[in-house]
Amino acid sequence: MDLGIAGKRALVCASSKGLGRGCAEALAEAGVDLVMNARGLQALEATAADIRARHQVNVVTVAADITTEAGRAAVLAHGPFDILVTNAGGPPPGMWSDWGREDFIKALDANMLTPIALMQAVLPGMMAKGWGRVVNITSVSVKSPVAVLGLSNSARAGLTGFVAGTSRQVAGKGVTINNLLPGIHATDRAIALDTAVVKAKGISMDDAIAERAATIPAGRYGTAAEFGAACAFLCSQHAGFIVGQNILLDGGATNATM
Repeated sequence: MDLGIAGKRALVCASSKGLGRGCAEALAEAGVDLVMNARGLQALEATAADIRARHQVNVVTVAADITTEAGRAAVLAHGPFDILVTNAGGPPPGMWSDWGREDFIKALDANMLTPIALMQAVLPGMMAKGWGRVVNITSVSVKSPVAVLGLSNSARAGLTGFVAGTSRQVAGKGVTINNLLPGIHATDRAIALDTAVVKAKGISMDDAIAERAATIPAGRYGTAAEFGAACAFLCSQHAGFIVGQNILLDGGATNATM
């Protein structure tokens, strides 16, 4: 399917690896020029070089911490953008009794306030042009809270509330905002969570993965490529009537009717 976005310009955050990279690659395959961001320069440059070689699109890299004002300014200097994909690593797991105010502030900065700041920066330009796409990578925990991910549950729920209202305010200008809610995918985040299970239960990594996969009706972890394909569709010309939605990509793990 021709997504109709060749020649558009996208900012994809945290895109040197994992789900962010999957989104960047799918957009590049659709002919979208990229501004890619991550904190680690070496991995970012390697990913960008691979995408340039395979898809012949223009790729600009900005190694910066997107959760800081300076990092956002460095990235936004390469605008304007037709497409924004927000993404940042999730907070560490733990228990409710472990966290203090600073833990919550850090989680809010990364997973709520940063995507909000980016949207506030790019939405006016998109609205003026009459076209724009924003996709926020959040978490399955928005629909089905994960007890040990209370920091993530809280921050991402706040972002979801912001998107619910804002998306309806900008849709009439040809701009859509939607959220993708990943369950377990084969990324570094999954490795970190599975490593915690290994330590807590004293089992092997293979056993930890098998144990988690058994909770997923699809019987496996998701892939960055299929996640990226879903993101690219939401960014396409065909998705203009999808507004303010929270779309699960979890292999059926969330047991809910709606």
